[in-house]
Amino acid sequence: MSSTKHVAVIGGGILGVSTAVHLLRQGASVTLLTEQGLASEATGRSLSWLNSAGERSTPYHQLRLAGVDRYRTLFAADPSREWLQFGGGLMWNAAGQGEATKARHAYEKSVGYDSQLLAPEEIASVTPGIDSSAVPENAIFNPGEGWVSLPDLVNFLMEEFHALGGQLVLNAGKASVMVHDGRATGVETAGGETYPADAVLVACGAATPAVVKPLGVEIPNGSPVSMLVITKPVEHQVTTVMNTPRAAIRPNPGNTFALDHDWYEESITEHADGTFTIPDDVVQELADESSKLIAGNPELKPASWKIGYKPIPGDGEPVFGELGQVPGCFVAFTHSGATLGLIAGELLSGEILSGEKHPMLATFRPGRFS
Repeated sequence: MSSTKHVAVIGGGILGVSTAVHLLRQGASVTLLTEQGLASEATGRSLSWLNSAGERSTPYHQLRLAGVDRYRTLFAADPSREWLQFGGGLMWNAAGQGEATKARHAYEKSVGYDSQLLAPEEIASVTPGIDSSAVPENAIFNPGEGWVSLPDLVNFLMEEFHALGGQLVLNAGKASVMVHDGRATGVETAGGETYPADAVLVACGAATPAVVKPLGVEIPNGSPVSMLVITKPVEHQVTTVMNTPRAAIRPNPGNTFALDHDWYEESITEHADGTFTIPDDVVQELADESSKLIAGNPELKPASWKIGYKPIPGDGEPVFGELGQVPGCFVAFTHSGATLGLIAGELLSGEILSGEKHPMLATFRPGRFS
């Protein structure tokens, strides 16, 4: 590997930052360009539940397990970090869907995923702070799962980025990939600034397909609009991530909660300038639904909320690797940016610097859409 290889990374979310740091660790020089600030898009509004629960393709499941493993290594180095914790995951379906919950549990057991099927009265014995009366029939507890506050993780990684000499270009606006003789040669910003590079990584979340489209590359985009709510601080004992019919909720630093779901998507309005709004009472309704899940049903008050596109490729599977049409240009586009954040950066940086394709990314190549 050439220690002088220069890589330009477009995107200041977890995938871009993680790959940039992994590149720097291996001796590359890196320029990281963000449209606005760091973690200003999907990374800043992700529930960031670390898991491989439920049913998915075997390669995707294996990659997610490796992703959780890298977080466990980081957690073991300092378990006191408030922004990365492993308290398990708890999910249940709506009333009348207990058989679906049992089927999910059976599938998880069949692939060796740690899964416990619980009656409501058994929940308190495995995880604290839950109002079990909210569970209609049964629930699944996955002890090996966790959560991360991605903005905190990005700040943590950026300390290393700067220490290793990375160049950060904030508020660059929309950037495009420069191509010469069919090969990626760098990045040009909206303001006309150019950053020559031996390789380029496009890691712009839901905007990734639009950035590579001018290169003649079509990547189907299934990204929906979503919201993340952060509550005001409240006393609680919850340590697990909960995914339930009316609210998804996880602990967050500072005794706050992060709240998410999809039932309110039709209440979100997208404006011509690219901003989004949602009625305050809908946000409060999500907080009220979340309160029902917590022991003592404390009053939850939204402190802030962010709305934008949640990155999901058209077929639901991650898109990782070099573009066949434009050598030297790589992409990172996936729904599970939190779970895959560390492992994707590790594997992609290896491919960018060595030219050797990693077998774990074989089914996720952008060429599958050609």
